[in-house]
Amino acid sequence: MNATLLIARRELGAYLRSMTGYVIAAAVLIINGLLFNAFALGGPDKLSAEVLSLFFYFSSGTTIIASVFISMRLLAEERQTGTLVLLTSSPVHDWEIVLGKFLSAFAFLAIITLATVYMPALIFVNGKISFGHLVAGYLGLLLLGSATLAIGTFGSALARTQVLAAIFSGCMVVALIVCWLLAKVTERPLQDVFVAMALHGKHFPPFQSGTVHLRDVVYYLVVTYVALFSATRVMEARRWR
Repeated sequence: MNATLLIARRELGAYLRSMTGYVIAAAVLIINGLLFNAFALGGPDKLSAEVLSLFFYFSSGTTIIASVFISMRLLAEERQTGTLVLLTSSPVHDWEIVLGKFLSAFAFLAIITLATVYMPALIFVNGKISFGHLVAGYLGLLLLGSATLAIGTFGSALARTQVLAAIFSGCMVVALIVCWLLAKVTERPLQDVFVAMALHGKHFPPFQSGTVHLRDVVYYLVVTYVALFSATRVMEARRWR
């Protein structure tokens, strides 16, 4: 576990020292701010809870996109620069490498996500919102980001370059999002399968409205685990080539 934390700390430092990390953070905050001002706050007749719900809806989109770009460098950059061989030849398990990389990306995403708290705080100027709604919404964003980052880690383990990693991860994330649309044009039992697999349409709206369901929390945790487990297996397969 010490190796995992060391890798996570090193990678988080790399995000904070690189221009790419600040560009991603700035882009997320700017886009969130523009969408919040243009759509969520646009209209004097909107209730405070509706404004907050719209904020989480738009933030979920930027969280997904940011997660793909944050995770694309995790393992693909190591392979692209040739440093992955040094990392895998050190006395560190593959799961520690994958978990350490993931934790660093999650910590960076959490910093960006929590930096947006001033936007819903503006609602208090002329309205009132539930603290539970606020907590549930941010919990949903972090869980959604965790699942997307794990998928991105898996894509980064598969790819040889960061561009390919972003493409692989993006395709997998889009496939899980499109499951919600496929559920509308299919019949049971496939309909139930597609609904259960939907990354956003099924499992995020309850968080968006301020409700936390155990099934949704479990879903995002399972996706995170399966994706990280798959990334570890890819690392192990590459080690023995």
